[in-house]
Amino acid sequence: MQVSSYLKLSIAVAVTTIVLKTGAWWFTDSVSLLSDALESLVNLAGAMFALTMVTVAAQPPDEDHPYGHHKAEYFSSGFEGVLIFVAAIAIVWAAVQRLMAPQPIDKVGLGIALSVVSSAMNGALAWAMMRKAREHRSMALEADARHLFTDVWTSAGVVAGILAVVLTGWLWLDPVIAIAVALNILREGATLVWRSAGGLMDQAVEPDVRDEIEKVLDGFSHQSIRFDHVTTRRAGQRRFIDMHMHMPPGWSLGRAAAVRTSVEQALMSAVPGLRATIQLLPMDVEAHFDDVKDLV
Repeated sequence: MQVSSYLKLSIAVAVTTIVLKTGAWWFTDSVSLLSDALESLVNLAGAMFALTMVTVAAQPPDEDHPYGHHKAEYFSSGFEGVLIFVAAIAIVWAAVQRLMAPQPIDKVGLGIALSVVSSAMNGALAWAMMRKAREHRSMALEADARHLFTDVWTSAGVVAGILAVVLTGWLWLDPVIAIAVALNILREGATLVWRSAGGLMDQAVEPDVRDEIEKVLDGFSHQSIRFDHVTTRRAGQRRFIDMHMHMPPGWSLGRAAAVRTSVEQALMSAVPGLRATIQLLPMDVEAHFDDVKDLV
């Protein structure tokens, strides 16, 4: 399945879980189950926006976007993080109202059953989506998967809390659990927004990817060739590297270009999706960056 297919499936599952969790809240009148249902609404909105951004990111480079549209996926992650903040505020508001006026919980067995079924669906889908996200390095798909995992743990906490209410008779536990749910999803929302901001600001490639790059360059480095000014960045599913390759001044342009081609091919084989830009320089020539006069 393609990334977009997983997101379409996520939309379908989100609609189903909204129906199930809303039913659980309707039958029990539990504010913690209401908070669980509100989070599923965020799942639906996030999956729909993620599908849109993945479609945009897949578009080829054009005149206005010569490097492609890969960063569109970061907008999806940031948008979902903001939605989580909104859902958390709504949950806290409802929980505070219930804390001030506690209400009994009805039809607990039916409500828990509906919640468990929806959580099982979310858990299975999140596991499959996370595997696909790591395979394709899709930020949008990973963000959606992480949120689904959060939803699963949230539901588990809500079910445990409702059982505690039934066993103890402490009605105040229900809104307190809802507030705990809000704090938990706030943490996930902050993580998504932070990672999205890092990607939009041309964050360097991941440490494991940098290790692969270093291994390739070490294989080509010897007395005649050296590399410096190696910089990397990531943009959605793409990875980019810029660097200088120094060689003996007596080499012909054809020989130097052939070695550069070999380095580029080795890098792209080691890191799928990588795009390399290599500037050729004689061994005795150095390039200088961040000169004071360039920063004025």
